[in-house]
Amino acid sequence: MELTPEQYDIIHSSGDIKINAVAGSGKTTTMIEYARSRPPGSKILYLAFNKVVKLEASKKFREKGLNNVQVETAHSLAFRHIVMGSHYKIRTQGYKTHEIAELLNLKSTGEKHTEYILANHVNKFITYFCNSEQTRVQDLNYLDIVVEPQARNFVSNYYEQIQMQTRLFLAKMDKAEIEIPHDFYLKKFQLSKPRLNYDYILFDEGQDASPAMLDIFFRQTASKVIVGDTHQQIYAWRFAVNSLEKADFKSYQLSTSFRFNQSIADLAMEVLSLKRYLQPCDDVEITGAGESKAFTSKATLARTNLGLLLSAITYITERKKVKHIYFEGNINSYTYADDGASLYDVLHLFNQRHFLVKDKLIKSMQNLNELEEYIEKTEDMQLGMMLEIVKEYGNEIPNIMKALKQKHVENDEKEKAEMIFSTVHRCKGMEYDEIFLVEDFISEDKLEKLTAGKKKEDINVSRLIEEINLLYVAITRTKRNIHIPESLLPVEYPESEGIYILDNKQTDTNKTGKAAAVAKGVQKEKAYNLEAVREKHNGAYKPWTAELDNELTQLFLEDKNLQEMAQYFGRTIGAVASRIKKLELGELYG
Repeated sequence: MELTPEQYDIIHSSGDIKINAVAGSGKTTTMIEYARSRPPGSKILYLAFNKVVKLEASKKFREKGLNNVQVETAHSLAFRHIVMGSHYKIRTQGYKTHEIAELLNLKSTGEKHTEYILANHVNKFITYFCNSEQTRVQDLNYLDIVVEPQARNFVSNYYEQIQMQTRLFLAKMDKAEIEIPHDFYLKKFQLSKPRLNYDYILFDEGQDASPAMLDIFFRQTASKVIVGDTHQQIYAWRFAVNSLEKADFKSYQLSTSFRFNQSIADLAMEVLSLKRYLQPCDDVEITGAGESKAFTSKATLARTNLGLLLSAITYITERKKVKHIYFEGNINSYTYADDGASLYDVLHLFNQRHFLVKDKLIKSMQNLNELEEYIEKTEDMQLGMMLEIVKEYGNEIPNIMKALKQKHVENDEKEKAEMIFSTVHRCKGMEYDEIFLVEDFISEDKLEKLTAGKKKEDINVSRLIEEINLLYVAITRTKRNIHIPESLLPVEYPESEGIYILDNKQTDTNKTGKAAAVAKGVQKEKAYNLEAVREKHNGAYKPWTAELDNELTQLFLEDKNLQEMAQYFGRTIGAVASRIKKLELGELYG
């Protein structure tokens, strides 16, 4: 194979090195060639980010005859050293809030649901500690990761109890009195200060490593290589840190992407330059060398579950002939929180049908107001997102989910999907021929408003940096074309090949740059804006009358699109789409 000069320099390097690699720059190929160039008989460990990457990398190393390379994840190494032959039993799913409250025998202190709020913070503190490099819980300040005022106030008032209960729960796991999650045995592995018997250790996706993983890696005497993309760090909320900034190694670059062309590369660089609003930053150089001509896979990518759900509903309603769609991670993963609560539990609470609620935490709530208060005091983002969906769609949710599931294909039939739907976090590492972006990402306009006239200490710089990274990761999933809402394009972005402005229908896009579109007077409806939806659709839950049904039928016959109908009725797109389905207008007049 023909190597770029950057790849050649890396392959022939020596000592500890770090590689900042842009999206699609052939990291695995470079690591394979690096391993092949090491002295015969060298023992090499390749640390992959997760099991999927591990299996793929193992196959590639074997195909190249590199049997001296052992491919592992940090967790698979830890499992072998800590769990095998021990009394520990693994808990594949995390502990639910109500389970922690019961195991620790937490009691309410007068405030509503105190035991559950305490348990939620204990759970997060455990995760924070297990991912840290610290040796004791007391060495961490849990308040460092609590942001919202109500949550900070609660934690401040109960800090000693939260810390004590965190230590008690960790002790129960350490003594094998209860099952242990994956992060716990990785922490045990880190605290044991292991010595790994390898000549070379290659650490992939370094920008998403936890401090615990890094501590294990940095302690080794082997020659170390860490590779990642500084700008693809999107897991800080899981306590990942950018190891490329922490590693004091000789630095190399992989700046040529073989995934996409120069137009996409230019857009990616423009997006990354938005970080100038937050901190001084160097220009990023990306060369686009991709030559894909295929159109076999199309994906809609969103920042949030809510934005994705809105887009999926619009898609299947406006394209009645669509037979197959696919959600990365399976559609069910978008309706359940890690804590175990389901979207339907929140909906039953919304309808005051407590007898149908299965999750103990949700069942303890009297109404949505209590759930909102709990979310504010715990910063539970997943429950917060479910609450937003229920507020947005209410009792239309069962019909909406039924319609989506009827068209959803299983994992082994993904290639049949006419459109793939995913949040950015779930499609990390994926690539598609053509992508459509939902308008729930950060934009230059939002950045200006969030930073204008504010002192640096009053701006959450790290969170906004990650928001920019999310848009960058989304853009760089494409191999050929990108359809992007006008608001997400950097100001005065020029006309570019393969970059289309997304209109109110995903099929109606214009091949033009933002400035050119404005100059031509092209009027477009915003693809997604949560605040506007809430303001405009205050009639979403009013009952449909015979008169309203007749008006809806007339608009349908006039071929009005969903957004126009939703605006007319003052309802959400989901509510209108569900009513159209219930009246069988598509079957009668489609």
